[in-house]
Amino acid sequence: MSPRAILLFAALGLAWGIPYVLIKIAVGELDPAVVVFGRSAIGALVLLPIVLFRRQVLPVLRHWPLLLAYTVAEIVVPWYFLTSAEQRLPSSTAGLLLAAVPLVGVAVAFFFGRPERFSSANWVGVVLGMLGVGVLVGFDVAGSDLIGVAAVGIVVVGYAIGPAILSKWMGDLPGTGVVALSLALAAVVYLPIVPLTGSWPTEWPSAEALWSVIALGVVCSAVAFLIMFALIAQIGPVRTTTITYVNPAVAIVAGALVLGEQVTVWTILGFVLVLAGSYFVTARRRRLVTELPSGPAAAS
Repeated sequence: MSPRAILLFAALGLAWGIPYVLIKIAVGELDPAVVVFGRSAIGALVLLPIVLFRRQVLPVLRHWPLLLAYTVAEIVVPWYFLTSAEQRLPSSTAGLLLAAVPLVGVAVAFFFGRPERFSSANWVGVVLGMLGVGVLVGFDVAGSDLIGVAAVGIVVVGYAIGPAILSKWMGDLPGTGVVALSLALAAVVYLPIVPLTGSWPTEWPSAEALWSVIALGVVCSAVAFLIMFALIAQIGPVRTTTITYVNPAVAIVAGALVLGEQVTVWTILGFVLVLAGSYFVTARRRRLVTELPSGPAAAS
């Protein structure tokens, strides 16, 4: 890769690896619905002027039912459950469990009418990934936060369905336009939910919590997608998908350095198994990937 591509790759890995720490900080003072609303609204405000200038709004809005389905699967439901899960789980554990999205993506592809013929390497990947999740849940979480694990499970399913919708029905639409309007739509959905559920904070949050939400919207959502498109222009969509294997490592390091989260031998073992599983389960199809990265990479 060129120096510019390396810089973009590093920046994207950081931008999509730190959301878990920022979410953990934010939910210490704010309700999950408020965090999701703030993040999506801020991200939309940053991206909408760009897509309006590029005239990408109307082409996407013509497919509003698909946009709505994608937004629900990729943002509205997963972001709430991910944020809620981090009230119970360490940020690094949440990031690691989300690395299992490619495994669930296999089942989603089957239900979407795009079943894959598995090689022996793919089956090895499924087994390794399941072992990794088992290690994380059984030893790292130790059964004490199964509600949080279940919430992350919902996130994993949503993150697997979102890319499938994009790939099957929205592949010819401008990516930045889809992202900007999805963020805006998610903010519209949560705008009435927050006051109706009494989620507004009763006192002014700390600067740390506010800056976490702002960073989630600006850096981890809006700017990250702009970096992603620039990286795709440099190295192509196939090589860009390898960013998925960097994000969990960043989540572990950030959780340890910023929040003082404990990194156990089970954390490392689960990380290795889940990432190895995700690699092998997608290995045979890597050269066929044409769509933009999504799931935990694009939406985390």
